[in-house]
Amino acid sequence: MNKLIEVKQNIHIYYYSSSQTTHTTKPDGTEIIKFKNGQSETHYRNGSKDIIFPDGTIRHVLPSGEEKIKFSDGVTQRVLTNGDKIIDFPDGQRETHTSLYKRREYPDGTVKTVYQDGRQETQYANGRLRIKDPDGRVVLDRLPTVPPPLKATPHSFSQPS
Repeated sequence: MNKLIEVKQNIHIYYYSSSQTTHTTKPDGTEIIKFKNGQSETHYRNGSKDIIFPDGTIRHVLPSGEEKIKFSDGVTQRVLTNGDKIIDFPDGQRETHTSLYKRREYPDGTVKTVYQDGRQETQYANGRLRIKDPDGRVVLDRLPTVPPPLKATPHSFSQPS
């Protein structure tokens, strides 16, 4: 049985007994929905919404459809309107997921990319590049070329006169 349980200062609160859900509508059009499992959703007039899950995860959906999610373990994730995901980890790592590849960037500058066809490319912080084919075989493992240090010659410095 659905029931209007309270009206105060143009705030309407409905209770839906079948789902044990409370639905509050405020004068500015904001709607707050509280579910039996502890989940809470706030829907704003501009089309955005905030969803708070029982584990502490917070999901913010923008009117454009882009999403920003903060998980209870400190991981944050953005889901762009094209479906790409950018995930930031508390230890400084970042992952990017697109339809073409998945890439992980490490705090030391190392970047590992896995392409849709299974190829893998790792660019290490020291400049080393390793590429593997879809079967995991190394097809390129190149160390950075470092020019030899310049040597000073006795004639390269002028002597004061």
